[in-house]
Amino acid sequence: KMQIVYNGKYLEYFEVGRTELIRSLGLSYAEIEKRGIWLPLVEAHCRYHIPARYDDVLIIHSSVRETPRSSLRIDYHITREGSDTVIATGYTVHAFFDVDRQRPARPPEFFLAAMGISDLQ
Repeated sequence: KMQIVYNGKYLEYFEVGRTELIRSLGLSYAEIEKRGIWLPLVEAHCRYHIPARYDDVLIIHSSVRETPRSSLRIDYHITREGSDTVIATGYTVHAFFDVDRQRPARPPEFFLAAMGISDLQ
């Protein structure tokens, strides 16, 4: 009845933004997993600025501002198409997890190379 987007949907929008960000690096979640790395969510934060309404076309802006170490933080801000007005901002933090070893890991070289990072030292 309120005709506004349910607050829980924004984490789904972040997931879409994260998937497309990784795709823009020339990778996919499937490829990362095939290489033995998972990226489980360990933290999420969302700040709601103004409500999105049903039938709004939303633009999800995703970025990585910090060099990943043992985790990857992705920042998001969501706007309405054709407007710079920010609807929501937030971030998610994902651990790099080595599937074979069943333990946290450093970011794999292929991931860093896709981000244009050659060395973490």
